[in-house]
Amino acid sequence: MAKLFQKLNIKGITLKNRIVMSPMCQYSAKDGYTNDWHMVHLGSRAAGGTGLIISEATAISPEGRITPGDVGIWKNDHISGLRRIADFIHAHGAVAGIQLAHAGRKASCAVPWEGGKQLHEEQGGWLTLAPSSLPFNADDRIPQSLDETGIRSIILKFKDAARRALEAGFKVAEIHSAHGYLLFEFLSPLTNQRTDQYGGSFENRTRLLLQVTDAVRSVWPDENPLFVRVSSTDWSEGGWTVEETVKLAVLLKGHGVDLIDCSSGGNLPTAQIPFSAGYQVQFSEAVRKTGILTGAVGLITSARQAEAILQEDKADLILFGREMLRNPYFALQAAQELSVETNWPVQYLRAKQFV
Repeated sequence: MAKLFQKLNIKGITLKNRIVMSPMCQYSAKDGYTNDWHMVHLGSRAAGGTGLIISEATAISPEGRITPGDVGIWKNDHISGLRRIADFIHAHGAVAGIQLAHAGRKASCAVPWEGGKQLHEEQGGWLTLAPSSLPFNADDRIPQSLDETGIRSIILKFKDAARRALEAGFKVAEIHSAHGYLLFEFLSPLTNQRTDQYGGSFENRTRLLLQVTDAVRSVWPDENPLFVRVSSTDWSEGGWTVEETVKLAVLLKGHGVDLIDCSSGGNLPTAQIPFSAGYQVQFSEAVRKTGILTGAVGLITSARQAEAILQEDKADLILFGREMLRNPYFALQAAQELSVETNWPVQYLRAKQFV
């Protein structure tokens, strides 16, 4: 059988295939609450045969949202809507995952189709937080540099968010430490200019992520997988490097992380990223050599491309982003392309044969 459709056991869960829906923001929530859009968006990919579905960056606090339209998990009232989605995903043979996130200095923005610019407070925006007082864009407001009390609060909010995610029925949690959001801002020396125990050396810059990981693991059951998404490089001189990502992966494994989701960039608007098919697979391959599971993501658009990555031992899972937006039934069609017999929803059986 094609490796893309081989099962994968991680801790106490079994994925029916290696196809993952990458977390992709929909900017369609109100006060953090999910609605019918999120149910249809995520549920259709479960009906479409995807093995693991990771819901969009879910804010651990109101100020951790990228936009006012972000999904949230900062209060118990959010749980019931999230549970409805997780239950549907599981009922259709997929595994439900959730990405826990704080946007840091990239928060308080308009939704993309309204320009995406940072919102001032009179426009419904809010104070942004960061390791250092450095704005993302030159015309953004200067973020507030977190003091140690604020850092302790962030750690506790990730822990509380993980507890709520568990109550909502999610089986996989992913800590978002990529794309220039808060936790990655601490990792990169380009955005972390602190002189205390959270800045300077590699040990200090990774301290917050490890503390967040420990806090999440303290409430996240041992049998439930824990992922971390990290930007493997800043793509900028003097920034976070692939070599540091490999070192970090070893540390994260020791702190109970099961898989590294290997992305890149997003921390600086000036970064020159060499986009090409599968351009980030090199990172997942490098990290995987440490002995931890990895996920490959980034301009992976076909079943055969994904199969080759797995066959060459460059990743254990393949995350599809834009391709999954284009095609909710990618997994069913990938099975056809690779001549794999797979289960279809009984409601769709009449369409199974492409004749």
